[in-house]
Parts: sequence; C-alpha cells; structure tokens
Amino acid sequence: MSTSVSPLARPFPDLPPVAGATPSVARAGYKDWDRNDITLLRLAPGTAVAGVLTRSLCPSPEVEWCRAALAGGRARALVVNAGNSNAFTGARGRAAVDAVTARVAERLGCRANEVFAASTGVIGVPLPIDRAEAGIDAALAAPACSWHAMAEAIGTTDTFAKGAAETAIVDGRTVTLVGVIKGSGMIAPDMATMLGFIITDAAVSPAFLQDALAAANRRSFSCITVDGDTSTSDTVLAFATGAAGNAPLDGDDAPGADAFRAALDALCRTLAQLVVRDGEGAAKFITVTVEGATSDDSARRVALSIANSPLVKTAVAGEDANWGRVVMAVGKAGEPADRDRLAIRFGATLVARSGAAVEGYDEAPVAAHLRGEEVEIGVDLGLGSGRATVWTCDLTHGYISINADYRS
Repeated sequence: MSTSVSPLARPFPDLPPVAGATPSVARAGYKDWDRNDITLLRLAPGTAVAGVLTRSLCPSPEVEWCRAALAGGRARALVVNAGNSNAFTGARGRAAVDAVTARVAERLGCRANEVFAASTGVIGVPLPIDRAEAGIDAALAAPACSWHAMAEAIGTTDTFAKGAAETAIVDGRTVTLVGVIKGSGMIAPDMATMLGFIITDAAVSPAFLQDALAAANRRSFSCITVDGDTSTSDTVLAFATGAAGNAPLDGDDAPGADAFRAALDALCRTLAQLVVRDGEGAAKFITVTVEGATSDDSARRVALSIANSPLVKTAVAGEDANWGRVVMAVGKAGEPADRDRLAIRFGATLVARSGAAVEGYDEAPVAAHLRGEEVEIGVDLGLGSGRATVWTCDLTHGYISINADYRS
C-alpha cells in the first residue's frame, strides 16, 4: 500500500464478520517489502461460488484455474498473492497454481478444485513455489484477521484499503454481504476489476449466485475505467456460505431474491467506485452519464469513449471547461450519433445543444464545478431511450510517475 493516500479516499468501514468465512494473512515475501502479501480465506463446507473473470486473451494461470473450478460451483478456500501476478509465465506459472491449490486442499482436506486462487503484481515473473507454500503454511497458522487486514494484504499500488457491506432480508432472515477489493491502475474491465471478493452468509445456489453477480457486474465493475487498460488477472469472486440458514435462493421467485440482488448491486457499485477513487494519480472523481442513445449498450460504449479519452481526462485535471473534447469523444465512439441533436452538460449547466454552444453560455459555473473533487459530465444523444453511467478519474502527472517507477 502506498504511503501517499488518494485525496478521493474513503475510510475503511467497520465490516461485520461473516459466519462460515475466516480470513487470515501472512508474509510470503513476494517482493522486498515489510508487509503481509498472502491471504487465505477459509470457507465452510458447501459454500457456493460464482465469478466473473477478465476477457483478456493473455490471462494469468490463476484466471484459467478459476474459470475451470467455477464449473464445480463449490468452494472451501481462496488464496490471494500480492506483488506477483504470475501472468505470462508459461508452464512454471501453471505449476505454481497447481502447487498452491494442492497445498491448501491437502491442509483443509478438500478437493483442489474447491480452492480458488488470484494473484496481482508484476507480469512476467513466475510465482516462487517455495515462498508460496511457506506463505500458505504461515497463513494457516495465523489467527483470523479482520476484513481490513485482508484488504490491505491484497493491495499493490493501492493507496487505501477498500471494503463495503450490505444487508438484506431473505426468507425472513437478515443476511450479510461483505466485499473487499483492490485496484488502482490497469483498470478498464470488461467483466470485473483487478481483484474483488464478496462473501455472504446467505444460502444461495451456485447458478443463482452466478446470475446475480453477472448482472451486478454489468452495472458496476464493467462501468469503471482509470486508464483504458484491462488486466491479465481481473477476478471477482462471490462466496455464499449458507450459514444464515435461509431457504436457499435458487431463482427470482424465491423469498428475498429481489432484496439479495439489490444488496449485491449496491455492494458492487460501491466497491467499483472505490477503485476509481484510488485511480493512480487521481484528484477528481468523474461521473459520465449518456442518455438518448439507440440502446443501453450503445450508451455505455459512448460513455466509455468519453471516460477513456486522455484529452477529456486531462481537461478535467486542468479544470478546463473544454466541452469540445467531449464532442470529439462522442464522435469517435463508433456508435450512432447526430451532431445536430447532441447536448452536453457539465454538472447542472448545459453548455451545448443542437450542434452548437448554448446561446449566452456562461463558463463561470462550469469552471466552479470543475474545481470540485466530484465532476459530472452529461450527454444526450437525442436518438432513443438508451442510457448508461460510467465512472472514471482525471489523468495527472501522478499517473505517469507511478507507472514509470512501477518495477523499481
């Protein structure tokens, strides 16, 4: 974790324990640092699991392992390494994942495909098996830790630990959902973000949990971007221990299914926005809303074109009300757009419509809006009912400094 905290940081909340889930952390020494960098989450027998994983065509072996293991629908443990992504490491990387999952499975007396693995850090360096196995043994011997300690242990360039919680009434019982996440750079997910883990005591079937997580992802993790780069290791996993004792959620007709979906949606949205608030070098949190598109998917693609534009992001960093850059980003998105129907606003101020600047446009309120830490950009394409919101941050010199020095 960086010692220089993002100005957009949020304090870590007081997260409750989740029955059936026990986190612990230890130091494996994946990098030359004095901190915990391996996390072990033990889960009760019968825990359901769901996941969304990177669509990168150069995924880490951990992603490939999780993709295969998800077919089983059940989990007994999660092991997370920080400081080494184990990506693009060939046979040695795959052997490391096999060794890690086998070690945990042997210690817990479960099947290897009930152990899930995730790694984050430098690409191209094989995960050292000896350090991994020693770290696993240390984590198994360590006492249970807080969710805050887990969030700190999975971080890399993060400047603050990130977590959130929600509750829902399911089958007359209060169920708890807790999430921790890491991510700061290489954030332009098309499924999830860097590494995120959601744990609930609700009883949920693997199929329903997968459907609910995929739907929540489309409205949260897949609507954030920091720098337009998608990681080789992006992973979000959800675990449902069933310890709350509710009748298992197995479909949308089950009592409390809507409440569970709503809580999961809210949790994922909070976690996703926390990642943007820790964008490398970020000083401003930007919400981009596009409406009037031919479809929701089209609106999302236009919004991401705006949110990923270096020119838009640097204009916001410089507090420059240059709405022409938004016009540019709309035009290059490759989606239906009509210059003469386009309207653009910054905050509550309409700056352009019908293909021209608003008559009598006063830049002063826009400049005032851009001086704040929270910036809103709104676009109305005037073509249909499609709508989407995405979240991003500004682009500053800090981003260059962090990534130029990343391996040193």
